[in-house]
Amino acid sequence: MKIGVVFPQTEIGADPGAVRTYAEAVSDLGYDHLLAYDHVLGADTRVHTGWNGPYDLHSTFHEPFVLYGYLAAISPLELVTGIVILPQRQTVLVAKQAAEVDLLSGGRFRLGVGIGWNAVEYEALGKDFSNRGQRIAEQVELMRRLWTEESVTFEGKFETVTGAGLAPLPVQRPIPIWFGAASTPALRRVGQLADGWFPLMAPGPQLDEACSVIERAALEAGRDPATIGMEGFVNVGAGDLAHLEHQALLWRSARATHLSLDTMGAGLINVDDHVAVLAAAAGVLLDK
Repeated sequence: MKIGVVFPQTEIGADPGAVRTYAEAVSDLGYDHLLAYDHVLGADTRVHTGWNGPYDLHSTFHEPFVLYGYLAAISPLELVTGIVILPQRQTVLVAKQAAEVDLLSGGRFRLGVGIGWNAVEYEALGKDFSNRGQRIAEQVELMRRLWTEESVTFEGKFETVTGAGLAPLPVQRPIPIWFGAASTPALRRVGQLADGWFPLMAPGPQLDEACSVIERAALEAGRDPATIGMEGFVNVGAGDLAHLEHQALLWRSARATHLSLDTMGAGLINVDDHVAVLAAAAGVLLDK
């Protein structure tokens, strides 16, 4: 099981030096990958009354593709989007950005995608919120063709490309695509299409049932379910190492291929605090 970290998007602030310090420290500690969440815009709760989303206008989010273009030059970590909200973005542009990050990082990029929940962003980006689940499968098909073919002609229900292609192509052809998934339709898409997935539940009966849905969908699509990766998440908090070790064991028992440690929401004040907690966690997990 490969172990990485969740980039503390909402807590790291806007200082490029802090971003660099964090990435270099995580790499030096021996972690395998860095995973970043995605939000383009935050909602103004003074306008959107009754807002109950976890993020708002004041939540800091670095744009993942630009962030990873920067980090590709200074860190050997695998760079993971977890997740980019794909249906609110232009498919061909995402394919181009992903190819560039993959190229600059030497093939150390994993594209996590999902449909998202924030209609405010969809409106601002000019995309339809209501059919986002339908569109994502077609987007994935088109991106994989763009990453592996010199010239692509594609005419789908939502996407059209006529005799065009990306240059340069990525190192990985195609780039691995992982899905964030919780609902039954999303889990079925994992089985049908994904290279891996990010569960939105902890190990236990709910995860077991989700894995069964994915396995059935994979077999129906003629795919081997064993080839589909799974990345668990553990909130490290302020450093309860016994809890962390137990949770990691549960994810291993659930056959997770990857695990990300999340230090957000624990009241850690600065980058040094986040790194200190991850250093203690590394001592428990990375030598096993």
